[in-house]
Amino acid sequence: MSTAVTSAEPAPTFSHRVEYAATRAAVAALRLLGWRGASAVGGWLARLAYRPFGIRAGVVERQIAAAFPHLSPTEVRDLSARSYESLGRTFIESAVLPGTSPEVMIARVERVEGWHHVDAALALGKGIIAVTGHLGNWEFGSAYVAARGVPVDAVTRGAANKLFEAYITRTRQEIGMEVIHDKDAVRRAPRALRENHLIGLAADHDALGLASTFVPFFGRPAKTPRGPAVFALRFGAPVLLMICVRQPSGRYAFFVEPVEVTLTGDREADVDAIVLRYTQMLEQKVREYPAQYFWQHRRWRRQPPDTPPHLREP
Repeated sequence: MSTAVTSAEPAPTFSHRVEYAATRAAVAALRLLGWRGASAVGGWLARLAYRPFGIRAGVVERQIAAAFPHLSPTEVRDLSARSYESLGRTFIESAVLPGTSPEVMIARVERVEGWHHVDAALALGKGIIAVTGHLGNWEFGSAYVAARGVPVDAVTRGAANKLFEAYITRTRQEIGMEVIHDKDAVRRAPRALRENHLIGLAADHDALGLASTFVPFFGRPAKTPRGPAVFALRFGAPVLLMICVRQPSGRYAFFVEPVEVTLTGDREADVDAIVLRYTQMLEQKVREYPAQYFWQHRRWRRQPPDTPPHLREP
């Protein structure tokens, strides 16, 4: 007797459908407020998550205090509150981004530094490995690059709610990006680079099953993805750090910096050196804009077993 082959993809649960419907309804309502109004609402709601609800408040405060030991408890709490507000603004600004014209997206960036590195990298014809972190508005940063006519392929992780994942994928495509799931990156990245695309990867959150190495981040060993460095060495593509941060005006500043790639003949050592360089460069930007970093993620959750007690997760 034959056995029917069923899809490995489970059907959406009732809670997934509710989450998806609620998200679509919320985004539709927020779009009525306009970009600035929606951003303000996102910031206000996220501050409530910090106080009075205290969602991951202990994680945020401990990590900020460890990264900036000179801050007083009052200053740590103030920076924590501002980091929640920034995260809320980033989430909502990204949610209402689809449908925005390239001209409007470009106009929302009031300062650009280092774009000539993008032009020089594209001229090589080998594609670009763009490294970013969860600082400022990383989703808008990718959309901005696409709005300027650069083909962007964003490497992302899958979500448990496939309805929500499909919606996010569609919204990214609407603003000019292609999505590569991390499990498909090894297969799809070579073609994208041969076609002179920019491959965007966030390289400051570790995950189980993701090839990583331990490098210092604010002085503590942090498990950090190796993917950008591996792709750069395998395909000879230049590596650029790209950061998009919010300015007091509500608009953005966009920064591009080249990440040095040195070949010594020792592939593993070269990969580790590149990972260390882009982590150090990201840390410098976080120090400049600490209130816009995603401190809600436990950055030092996984560490080497021989990590000294004073350098373990705070």
